[in-house]
Amino acid sequence: MAAKTAGSPEEAVRDKRRSSGSDQPVAPKTPGNADTGFNGRLAFAIAAAALGSSFQHGYNTGVVNAPQKLIEDWIKSVEQNRTGIPEVDPGKVTMIWSIAVSIFCVGGMIGGAITGLVADRFGRKGGLLINNVFVIAAGILQGCSRAAGSYEMIILGRFFIGINSGLNAGLAPMYLAEISPIHFRGAVGTVYQLVVTISILVSQILGLGSLLGTETKWPVLLALTVVPGIFQLVTLPLCPESPKFLLLGRGQETEAHAALRWLRGTIEVHDEMDEMTNEYEAMKSLPKVTMREMFTNSMLRAPLLISMMLMVCQQLSGINAVMFFSTKIFKLANLDDDSAQYATLGMGSMNVFMTLVSLVLVEKTGRKTLLLIGFAGMCIDTVLLTIALAYVHSAQWVSYLSILLVIVFVVMFAVGPGSIPWFMVSELFNQSARPAATSLAVGVNWTANFIVGLGFLPLQEAMGGYVFIIFSVLLALFVVFIFYKVPETKNKTMEEISAMFRQQSYQ
Repeated sequence: MAAKTAGSPEEAVRDKRRSSGSDQPVAPKTPGNADTGFNGRLAFAIAAAALGSSFQHGYNTGVVNAPQKLIEDWIKSVEQNRTGIPEVDPGKVTMIWSIAVSIFCVGGMIGGAITGLVADRFGRKGGLLINNVFVIAAGILQGCSRAAGSYEMIILGRFFIGINSGLNAGLAPMYLAEISPIHFRGAVGTVYQLVVTISILVSQILGLGSLLGTETKWPVLLALTVVPGIFQLVTLPLCPESPKFLLLGRGQETEAHAALRWLRGTIEVHDEMDEMTNEYEAMKSLPKVTMREMFTNSMLRAPLLISMMLMVCQQLSGINAVMFFSTKIFKLANLDDDSAQYATLGMGSMNVFMTLVSLVLVEKTGRKTLLLIGFAGMCIDTVLLTIALAYVHSAQWVSYLSILLVIVFVVMFAVGPGSIPWFMVSELFNQSARPAATSLAVGVNWTANFIVGLGFLPLQEAMGGYVFIIFSVLLALFVVFIFYKVPETKNKTMEEISAMFRQQSYQ
């Protein structure tokens, strides 16, 4: 066990608690205790953290879809002006566009990898605020790209916003989990994915030809990513830092107590402070967690495997493939281009609605149950969708069945697989290991996302609709893994979750 030095956060907290007499027994709970309720201040903090962070993730995932043809034509004209050659190789234009799209994931991988460093150095709230530097830079670069005649500005802007999104994917769920009461932790954690789905839908709507999806307005569409960043810069400074980070990370008991009182809207926070202190006392029996420790310590390796696998399950579930295939399926059902686009918007709206439903269900049915229902439903759905696509030209009703199966797939994803992996990592680790674990898990998520983005199109061209057989097999394996390895964390404290890993053998 690592020795503690004088003046360390551990000693500071212990000395303060001795002098304040806070080691005395806490009075029984009263109906007025705020650790049982949801209030306006907590809602404000959730909105400030989530809207300014997860919005970037979703918006910049979907914003490039609608104006793709317009931007490709513009890239072609830029190349013509630079080279003086009237005919530009279409392959070069496609390569430039592919780099601009995929570099978002590369930035996300980097942002995810440095999440732990940023979270420990600047805090959860501080990290989210500083992260907006990338948003402002990306907005300026992309918004001015057309006027400057530089597609390199789009590529660099997409890279910066990717770093921002990768950091947000780790910092925001961490902050949300740490400011939430235990019985609201899952619902609040789901807010991240809810805002992602809403922002994807917003990007699809704004990208319509009747709005910003035009030859002259698409730079505005890309630059609008600064709006949620500005919102966060205005609102988040009014909110406190995570009480857990202040107490367990900095040893600032007075500040942690004040932050908790602000978030709960009452001075009756003794029980929750005691719970955090118990976690803190447990931390003192462990050495400082390093990346190497995450893999060599069996107590940390088991939840780390679960966290990373859930991220892989989410990205390899086929959701991006189905989203890509949806427009083609809608066209197979004899919908014209405009109707197919509006049908895709309807699918996005269903995704938002079901994520909102999952926000309620996650605290009633539990995390593991929703993951099993979601992945099992998606597995069955992809099997049926593969069959339907094989016979889609045989009868009109098969085309409509394909549309229904696409919608059901999105519903099953939104029930649990879409949201739970993001906040599950914060529930499985204590304060000392959480930043490192989040870095690894989020990095795995973005890496898997990048791999799917590179590999799906070649597979789809080679296999057609049968590409979904691959996802059916993967989804079946994911269900087995979740059933045997993933614990239920609903309404459990960090001590109880740690006890589960001590008692069970996760090999």
